[in-house]
Amino acid sequence: MARAAFNPAELPPGLEPGFAESGHFTPPAPTFPNGCHVCEAEIDPETGRIEIVRYLVVDDFGTVINPLLLRGQVHGGIAQGIGQGMLERCVYDADSGQLVTGTLTDYALPRAEDLPALEFSYNVVPCRTNPLGVKGAGDAGAIGAPPALVNAAIDAVGELGVDHLDMPLTPERLWRALRDAAAAA
Repeated sequence: MARAAFNPAELPPGLEPGFAESGHFTPPAPTFPNGCHVCEAEIDPETGRIEIVRYLVVDDFGTVINPLLLRGQVHGGIAQGIGQGMLERCVYDADSGQLVTGTLTDYALPRAEDLPALEFSYNVVPCRTNPLGVKGAGDAGAIGAPPALVNAAIDAVGELGVDHLDMPLTPERLWRALRDAAAAA
């Protein structure tokens, strides 16, 4: 069929060769995907190392067309968001402004050991502004993970007097926050 579509001799009169077609759809209103991320974390007070014990997420992306692809999209986004919240940090030289963490030797990214088994489910509420009932899923994991992680960390150390933490939650940063809280107590 594909070969015949590009052979003008095999096409009916008046039909041009090829499979090219295009279309455009502008929905009458935007879509609003939504979700909830819950992170449970433990922090070693001696080292400041954070361990994500459990991570749950429920998202509404409307009609789900490919569940496996959607799961991979969300898992990858959560890994990216956890990396941003826990490890990734751009460091610039104070004198020259030169990026110091310009390679993966210097810039930390999450590894499998940094991520727990993710508990993911979706709640299907079809969108009414497009014919498929779909909503966007592209950035959901990356958007929900950093605040879920930071809130879990603050919850883990809140009783010790720490009520604010800036990302990334590196072991050194958490260790210093715990030491500062202990000194202030």
